[in-house]
Amino acid sequence: MKKKIAFALSLVMLTGLFAGCAPKEPTPTQAANPDPAVSEPAAEVKTYNIGVSIYQFNDNFMTLYRNELESYFKSKETDTVKYNVVTQDGKNDMAEQTNQINNFITQGMDLIICNPVQTSSADTLIDLAVDAGIPMVLINREPLGVDADGNTVDESYPGIVDNAEVCYVGADARQSGTYQGEIVRDLADKGDINGDGKVSYVMIIGDPENPDAQYRTEFSIKALTDAGIEVEELVSNIGNWDTAQGQQIAQNALNQFGDKIDVIFCNNDGMALGAATAIEQAGRKVGEDIYLLGVDALEECQKMVKDGTMTGTVLNDHIGQSHKAVDVGIELLEGKSIENYYWVDYVKVDANYVK
Repeated sequence: MKKKIAFALSLVMLTGLFAGCAPKEPTPTQAANPDPAVSEPAAEVKTYNIGVSIYQFNDNFMTLYRNELESYFKSKETDTVKYNVVTQDGKNDMAEQTNQINNFITQGMDLIICNPVQTSSADTLIDLAVDAGIPMVLINREPLGVDADGNTVDESYPGIVDNAEVCYVGADARQSGTYQGEIVRDLADKGDINGDGKVSYVMIIGDPENPDAQYRTEFSIKALTDAGIEVEELVSNIGNWDTAQGQQIAQNALNQFGDKIDVIFCNNDGMALGAATAIEQAGRKVGEDIYLLGVDALEECQKMVKDGTMTGTVLNDHIGQSHKAVDVGIELLEGKSIENYYWVDYVKVDANYVK
């Protein structure tokens, strides 16, 4: 009998022992608050590689543009999406830029942004990107359409509209030229500062192959003639967007024609800065005996307009254009459908402009 009682007690003790070793169900508090030492797995980071080719780093406007482009890409990054932007200088050399695009393709870039050296050769660059299956955003320098004989026509560029992953982001240069002319048209003397009954002008051209230069040259004068103003071209010369060349052209014109010059039109502010130096060295004063126009609205030139040492310029919105290029580029990276053309308006910067 004593043996049976002892055996029963042993069973009870063993049962209690195993029960004490069994895992316990978590309390509601424990279930809601897991061990802080156990962290969630890190989210996967997607990095997009973007190749950017700028026609020439030695360009005032494109320096602002590319810096803003890189900065805006950085601002669009998140914890899970990064953008590795590689920007290269085309050195105003088509062969150099073509080599850069080929390198971007070899490196497996996810997107190419290109500011063409030669707009007439844009198809070559587009074909390289399309054949490699890499989307492309062309910026700032608009390629023009051409007919069967190679003549420029006022239509969308075939190489762009024929491709679903290629687009152009920029401003309509006709508008910038028109605004230059309108600034002169709206002056009290309508640009005839020497009072001889006509506006005698000097035209400093950026690059005759560039549509921006072509349109600014044409439409600045068209705005005057459309208003019934008589004009006379004294000098039309190529300055290649360069400050030193702009100064030399203006200096030569001032030496040759002197007080006969009413207005100096420049296709960009870089050349206008050079012309301003030539005007000062010639003893002329902007606003008193000559007018000076540029395009781009560089900070220095905006200050000159405010101070009266430059008649006017036209804001080529590098912020709006670069941001749109990035936004469209990201849409392409995300596989979204895009338009072929995106336009950003220019803004007149004259004595009435308030920033």
